Amino acid sequence: MTFSVVARDPATGDLGIAVSSCILAVGRAVPRARPGVGVVAVQARSPRGLGGVLLAGLADGTPPADLVRRAAHAAEDADRQLAVLSATGEIAADTGPGAFPVSGQIVGQAVSVQGNMLASDRALPAMLHAFTVTAGPLAGRLLAALSAGQDAGGDLRGRQSAALLVVGGEPETEEDDGVRVDLRVDDSADPVAQLRMLHNLQRAYTDRDYDTLALFAPEGARDLYAALAASRRGDRSGARDALEAMRARPGWSQWLAAMAGDGRLAAVTRLLD
Repeated sequence: MTFSVVARDPATGDLGIAVSSCILAVGRAVPRARPGVGVVAVQARSPRGLGGVLLAGLADGTPPADLVRRAAHAAEDADRQLAVLSATGEIAADTGPGAFPVSGQIVGQAVSVQGNMLASDRALPAMLHAFTVTAGPLAGRLLAALSAGQDAGGDLRGRQSAALLVVGGEPETEEDDGVRVDLRVDDSADPVAQLRMLHNLQRAYTDRDYDTLALFAPEGARDLYAALAASRRGDRSGARDALEAMRARPGWSQWLAAMAGDGRLAAVTRLLD
């Protein structure tokens, strides 16, 4: 029914999970995470409230192996599947004997891949390999693993939804909620590919990649990003054209006036002076 990867980045301490399934809105059902505490995958026919219970156990200092063991032994149904990762990188996973085949998990160093009702027994090894050989930030590595699982067959029933959740290794504060990435595709013919597109868009916002945003941001905001991109390039004509296009849209002239003190827009204005 579902395949997922949970992992910790030893360089940053970030914790994350990526998951896909042929159900509506898998991001609502499977992944749970708390900054500075851990990440949990609760899938197959596991009670949905179990994720919160497992996170509470991690917050109390219970090792993941003990939490998984208790949950497995307490199961009245034998087809639940769990993975639990602590903020320090301890990890444990379990697949009940009643889980639909192909099912199982592979646990590595601060990473676990798991799935049930998979189309191929190649999916989980492919996911672990992709995560291991992919460099870069945790979110990208999780997506690489999820893509590899999909390419190896994924969910036997087909494709519908996917989610990516990454949190920090330190507890949240008033200034920082600790959530690094929280993206979901609830209903799509190719949810993993769409999730990658959303992640690329979020990265463009984070990195202020105005050229990318000028193409892929919502239509009403593209002229703004085109002006910022042109300003960064020193393209006076391109910035002027983009600003004029913005002013032609209802309400944008007033917004530009209100944002006159913004440093980014000031750079555009200085270019046109």
